[in-house]
Amino acid sequence: MPRVKVARKSTSIDMTAMCDVAFLLLTFFILTAKPRTEDPVPVDIPASSIEQPVPDDNTLVLTVGKGKVFFSVDGNDIRKQTLIQMGEKYKINFTPEEQEKFSGIPVFGVPIGSLKQFLALDVDQRKEYQQPGIPRDTTNSNELSDWIREARKTARALHEKALYVSIKGDSKEEYPVIKDLITVLQKQKINKFNLITSLRAAPKN
Repeated sequence: MPRVKVARKSTSIDMTAMCDVAFLLLTFFILTAKPRTEDPVPVDIPASSIEQPVPDDNTLVLTVGKGKVFFSVDGNDIRKQTLIQMGEKYKINFTPEEQEKFSGIPVFGVPIGSLKQFLALDVDQRKEYQQPGIPRDTTNSNELSDWIREARKTARALHEKALYVSIKGDSKEEYPVIKDLITVLQKQKINKFNLITSLRAAPKN
């Protein structure tokens, strides 16, 4: 009896649709991902066994390292308006170009009197510049307290939300610096804030 020949069919699969979906997903994740902010000074944050994610937006972060304090707040619009209000408070006129440039700087730590010179630097020069930190005198003029206050006012005015305050400190930082920082927050009745840590494994019983 003659053998029946089965017609051969192509096993190739059209992957065009799957490639389109993959590229769409990749584009979505790239556009929605929050870039990692480089700290102006090396910060070795302490470890903790408790995991509680820091909010992705509407956050004010105070970074502490080498005895210096650096200021960061989410939102280009909040940063720009905060600078305008600080300029009015300290009688410093920041140009529209300086305002736009400042709105794109995620973290900084220079006295407001030196901020114009800092903004005049290009991106590479700002990375190399040794920022002295924001003054935090708890008795007289306190620029750090003013930055925090104006940023909180701006967030409420623009987004009708309260800022989440977080402290990111080096594990070897001396206690007086952290104490000054907490004193600044408490004077503004900020008694609830996050301490940013890295995750470590819980001890085994």
